[in-house]
Amino acid sequence: MPDVFTKAKRSQVMSRIRGRGNKETEVALMRLFRRQGITGWQRHPPVFGRPDFIFHKLKLAVFVDGCFWHNCPKHSNLPVNNRPFWKRKLESNDRRDRLVGRTLRTRGWHVLRIWQHELAFRNETRLPRRLKRALWA
Repeated sequence: MPDVFTKAKRSQVMSRIRGRGNKETEVALMRLFRRQGITGWQRHPPVFGRPDFIFHKLKLAVFVDGCFWHNCPKHSNLPVNNRPFWKRKLESNDRRDRLVGRTLRTRGWHVLRIWQHELAFRNETRLPRRLKRALWA
């Protein structure tokens, strides 16, 4: 079915849509923290790069990356429609992630990135080990 809007109007309409964050994945990680007895974290702190969680005393920034938006090597695939736009968009997300990681490391932070698919129930034992390793590194 053809679009009812012109290309310019569709662009304007889509630009007005704002994301609501990745609340579902963040809540899943919070539940994991609580189940595993991991304490000392803060959600949405005022730190460069806007990490999802930090452990301030340990200077650990934790990001929960969605498989699509952050180009997961296992699950991300480029949409068929408007491929050049999505390629640019996902590449710019990747560049921004690398810049944020580098900047935080130069400021003395440890950075841990967790993929959305790692929050699955089958990773219930693996992910806490990875978190604890990062916490005590």
